[in-house]
Amino acid sequence: MATPRTVAFYTLGCKLNYSETSALGRLFEKAGYLETNFNNGADIYVINTCSVTEFADRKCRQIVRRALKKAPHAFVVVVGCYAQLKPEEISEIPGVDLVLGAAEKFRILDFIDELSKAPGKGMVQAGEVKEAKDFIHAFSFGDRTRSFLKVQDGCDYKCSFCTIPLARGKSRSDTVEQVVENAKKIAEMGVKEIVLTGVNIGDFGNGTEVIEGVKPKKEAMFIDLIKELDKVEGIERFRISSIEPNLCTDEVIEFVAQSQRFAPHFHMPLQSGNNKQLRQMRRRYKRELYAERVKKIKSLMPHACIGVDVIVGFPGETEEDFLETYRFINEMDISYLHVFTYSERPNTPASEMEGIVPVGVRRERNKMLTILSDKKKRHFYEQHVGQSRPVLFEVHKDKTLMSGFTDNYIKVELPHSADLLNTIQEVELKDINEEGMMRIKVRVLAASGR
Repeated sequence: MATPRTVAFYTLGCKLNYSETSALGRLFEKAGYLETNFNNGADIYVINTCSVTEFADRKCRQIVRRALKKAPHAFVVVVGCYAQLKPEEISEIPGVDLVLGAAEKFRILDFIDELSKAPGKGMVQAGEVKEAKDFIHAFSFGDRTRSFLKVQDGCDYKCSFCTIPLARGKSRSDTVEQVVENAKKIAEMGVKEIVLTGVNIGDFGNGTEVIEGVKPKKEAMFIDLIKELDKVEGIERFRISSIEPNLCTDEVIEFVAQSQRFAPHFHMPLQSGNNKQLRQMRRRYKRELYAERVKKIKSLMPHACIGVDVIVGFPGETEEDFLETYRFINEMDISYLHVFTYSERPNTPASEMEGIVPVGVRRERNKMLTILSDKKKRHFYEQHVGQSRPVLFEVHKDKTLMSGFTDNYIKVELPHSADLLNTIQEVELKDINEEGMMRIKVRVLAASGR
């Protein structure tokens, strides 16, 4: 019997990319390939890229070099958002053999046999993004504790700074029935938590995939999906990865508040606390709506964790504009920030706008909001000292420890105990760890074994 060819993966970017990398891995496994660790050397390397940061090109080159250092004769395939946006540029990176666009990446096995280590640039198979019309199922598996389940792809929003519609195409969704079926499969694997992921998951139902033999619900919406998922046995927790504030409806918030499985944790992108910037960004809400969403969540779930995305240094953002954003965020009862420094993305309206903010000023504003995020997070943690909450325990990079998150996303750590891994335990939040003062020491109160 011939030794199976090996394949290794490297994923850059969002949770959606991780779910799709796992789906690619299952394709290779079904074809008889053996998946191996990136550092072990492989016959084929697949790099799943991201286009969100300005460092996409640099990072891609670094990973290609690392792969070929491990296995000089390996074939290198690049997929993902960056591959759709800049296929020719990537094909010229030394060592890249194949570049696949959004509509081609899940047909990767169709191209593998055509690869050769011929001199010159790699082969490009990347059509127009409008060709990416199908919804492809995907969920991550490997971490027994948590799985990222793809429910939606693409985006019809036209935010002036974003390249995602150019990289992933129009909004399209799975059916409620198929998502529930995938959730049941994940439960059978022993996974305790599912994170629902996509590009704009609140837009679920738009462009729903039609599956032969299955009649999807008419006009199924995100609320329909989460109501059905809440019935899935074996999954202890569902998290909503990120949802637009205009799509985070009262009905969604009220459902999560009474749900036994959906975690009291919301991540809503704000991007700016200034209505002038929101208008220029082509966002579909004003800051007043965002404040209403936060107030609604906290009125029903005072313990809920609320994460916020914000961009600093957008074209035209004056010092007063930024301070307005700072004050707006500071006054809201939110838990942490993901701060992004604006970077010009080719082929976006924002890249043509006047009022460029100096890079040094952008970095300083990022620093100010990062400090504010630390303060918000510490305050949120302090509110829960002395309380008891359920924690799902998982492996830690330090093998003497294990870590986990409460249902409302407070991170904890304690000495390693193999019996507690991948179980949910009720714990007492004792005090704040000196290391960064952001983690919580815990005492296990009851071994639920769940």
